Amino acid sequence: MKRVLCCCGRKNKNKLLLLSQCCGRYLEHFDTMPAPDAESLMRSRYSAFVLGREDYLKKTWLETTCPSDLNFEPDVKWLGLEVRGYRLTGPAQAEVEFVALSRLKGQPTRLHERSRFIQDNGRWFYVDGILFTPEHPRFV
Repeated sequence: MKRVLCCCGRKNKNKLLLLSQCCGRYLEHFDTMPAPDAESLMRSRYSAFVLGREDYLKKTWLETTCPSDLNFEPDVKWLGLEVRGYRLTGPAQAEVEFVALSRLKGQPTRLHERSRFIQDNGRWFYVDGILFTPEHPRFV
């Protein structure tokens, strides 16, 4: 069986984790093994974007804010993820700030977002996010 590194770039003792040890657990076993916290969910959602797993993205998106069609960009190549901040904002709420780098039709792109998550019945769900541009300050 091929050993594939996880897309999210999470490390343990300075070694990149395998997909099966990291986000793959949540992608393949959503019903029995939900992500334990909002940061892990955000990382697994990034991996789902890289792997084209629309099913997982929809399952982990709050139903009231989830679009009916995700419209994956066919020419995007995801290059890496940097988690810049994670904080609990309430007993069942959290925010994660991240930067995802990609290449779209040969051009470098940068997605900088502060994502909001809620926990319901022991599962974390993506609610929405604020995109950062040069005019918007970074959250602390």
